[in-house]
Amino acid sequence: MDQQLYCNDQLGICGLSPDETVDIPMKRRKKIELYIFTDPLCPECWAFEPSLKKLMIEYGHYFSVRFLVAAKLGAGNATEARHKKEWKNLASLYEKTANRTGMSCDGDVWHENPVHSPRTPALAVKAAEMQGRQQAVVFFRRLRELLFVHKKNIADEEVLLHCAHDTGLDVEEFKKDIHSASAIRALQCDMKTTIEMEVERAPTFVFFNDRVEDGGLKISGLYPYEVYVEILKEMLGEEPLPAKTINLLEFMKRYKFVATKEVAVVFDWSEREATAALKKLVLQRKIEKVPVKYGTFWRYVQPN
Repeated sequence: MDQQLYCNDQLGICGLSPDETVDIPMKRRKKIELYIFTDPLCPECWAFEPSLKKLMIEYGHYFSVRFLVAAKLGAGNATEARHKKEWKNLASLYEKTANRTGMSCDGDVWHENPVHSPRTPALAVKAAEMQGRQQAVVFFRRLRELLFVHKKNIADEEVLLHCAHDTGLDVEEFKKDIHSASAIRALQCDMKTTIEMEVERAPTFVFFNDRVEDGGLKISGLYPYEVYVEILKEMLGEEPLPAKTINLLEFMKRYKFVATKEVAVVFDWSEREATAALKKLVLQRKIEKVPVKYGTFWRYVQPN
């Protein structure tokens, strides 16, 4: 494997415009690029969110992130019976993942409001990317909150449009882009890269450094946080220095809506310690508590 395997076309890399991918002065480029192959419907991808937040906060000055959709999109013509069997299996997988990881994944969505087309949310992610990579990251996070926490059918266009509005996208542009040939090509590019890099499951992570002659380092599945830090060290060829720690209120202001598990992982607290600290912010009316099927989420309250 080497860094030349990803797809370039007139859209740039994976649907991004060329000015977002090639016109970056070398002194401003980060030393590591992390490809995250993910699936909007995958509960294990969702369960990686606490570690990803911690990695971005502590070592985000060393690397940039590129999300690639590695979803299974071939079930569109399946029979109703097959769909129902798959939905039942997914419901069970969501419940098991929630119990094992502490990140709420409400399997009832597959009984009450199933996602009929995995292709639609995949295209939505590519459409969001056309308005900027950072905007797309926020959109993708909100999209998965709607699925895993709020039990919304994220293949429903109205749900997607509300998601675009809530995350500050130009809704009219997004609505056009989601049905465009550009979004289809961008998704095809992701799928091609997935095959070329021999990615067989989501989540999979591929780390590249700034030495073109070096190959990428690929790791599939979830591992303890320390494993990812060790990979960063290996790819950098030096001990990475963590950034200055932010406080809990700054964290809530930055991410808006987070699980107790995410707070616990980021701040190296037990969930009990995290809950106690969060409750103090509730008393100060800085955040509000949002009970969910598994555990609790917390929402930042914008000051008046």
